[in-house]
This record gives sequence, C-alpha cells and structure tokens, in this order.
Amino acid sequence: MSTENGQPRLTVADLATRFRGDLIPLTNTFSYFCTPPMADEDLRQYLHDPIAALSPAICTTIGRVGLVLVPYLQKGNGRAGDTVSFEKPAEGRQLTAARIEAAEITMLVLATKEEDVANYHYTFYNALAGLVGERWPQESQDSFFRLLREELSSEVHGEVDERSWHLKQALMRRQTNVREETKLFRDYARQSFEDTLTLYLHGTCCDIDVETGPRQMPSRYLRKRLELLLSLYPPPEGYAVFPDQLKKR
Repeated sequence: MSTENGQPRLTVADLATRFRGDLIPLTNTFSYFCTPPMADEDLRQYLHDPIAALSPAICTTIGRVGLVLVPYLQKGNGRAGDTVSFEKPAEGRQLTAARIEAAEITMLVLATKEEDVANYHYTFYNALAGLVGERWPQESQDSFFRLLREELSSEVHGEVDERSWHLKQALMRRQTNVREETKLFRDYARQSFEDTLTLYLHGTCCDIDVETGPRQMPSRYLRKRLELLLSLYPPPEGYAVFPDQLKKR
C-alpha cells in the first residue's frame, strides 16, 4: 500500500471494503464513517441536517447507503483507481465524490476538506439523485418523461444544469422527432431528472437561489417539474419546497 506523509493512501475500492464493517448507523437507510474523525457540529452540517430533509420515498428507493467522509479524493491516472488523499490533489485531479457498490450497500465517498458546506450539500444530493435515477419506479419515470415531452413539444428553452443542457442540445440537433424514446432521449431525460431532483432536494434542505442565465429554463416550467417531484417524493414533516408552503404553516 502506498503512503502519503505517513498516512496510508487507499483506493476508493479498498476503502469501501476496509471500512464497511466500521460504519456507524444513522438511520435505517444511512450509516457513516469519517477519516479523520469529525466534531459533532461538523457531523450535523455534513450528515444529520441533509439526511433529515430527505423524503422517506427517496430513502425507500435508494436502499442502504454507507457514507464515508474523507479529506480529498484524487482521480485515478489509468493505472490505478480513484484514491483517498490527505493532501490536496493537483489541478484537474480533484474529485468531490466517488461511488462503490458493495454487498447489499452502496458506498458513497465524499470529500470535505476545503469544501463549502453548500457545495458539499449539492454534491451529496447529486449523488443520491444518481441513485434514484437508476432505481426509480416505472410509473415515476413515465410521469417525468411525459412532462419532458410536453416541454419539448412547446419548445421550452433551457435546462436546470449544464449536463442536461448539453444533452438537450444534442437531442434537438440530431433527432427530428425529439419526443421519440431513443437512446438520445433517454440519456437526456435521465440527466434532466437527476439535475432537477438535485435542485429539489437541495432546496428542501437549504435556502438556495436558482441561478439565472441564458441557459436557465423559465420559472413556470421549472415549478411544474418541482411540483411533480413534490408529488413523487414529498418532504418530511416540517420541511417545505416552495416559499408559499411556509406561509401556510
């Protein structure tokens, strides 16, 4: 095993295997391990608060998840996999999250050193949105695909995030009937769902602003997406998705 300043350097795969038995239960869905250990206040910000805001329907969908918090993650160089690092990786080699599927549990490894808590929450929720996007029920998938087809028919401009924006542009350039369920459509729809769900989950937990710009979709269409997700993944008691929900309480 290689070392870094006297600390063992583990690949993400090795770490998932080594510490799986040391995971500390948080809920029926989540358990965690930190290296190095974290103060209680940090654990509240990085684990307890974002998990408490999750819809029970999300937790049911994703199955058991082990969260491993580490200082840094470094991208593999082709000869070796991604590794945990105790020193900041070189420019272009730094990762914020990695994922390993272990026996009956998904291990999410998340970097925390020098990460703003808001950015960490985005990374956390984006990783969970990716899990949901692989495991969501057909009925939920059909509902979201139907909404996307309505948007495409109405030539709605923009998207929620960069990745879905580029896939939408590729779909519109390369496919005459953009509503047809081809690989291009499915790739776009899946990424659009993940980006929208990330925003939905992040907004349930934290007070965030949607960035405006030439690629941002009109707010009335974004609201329709969020309302659909609200019906599919209602937040726990005491949490709201829209400001007007808070006014009613």
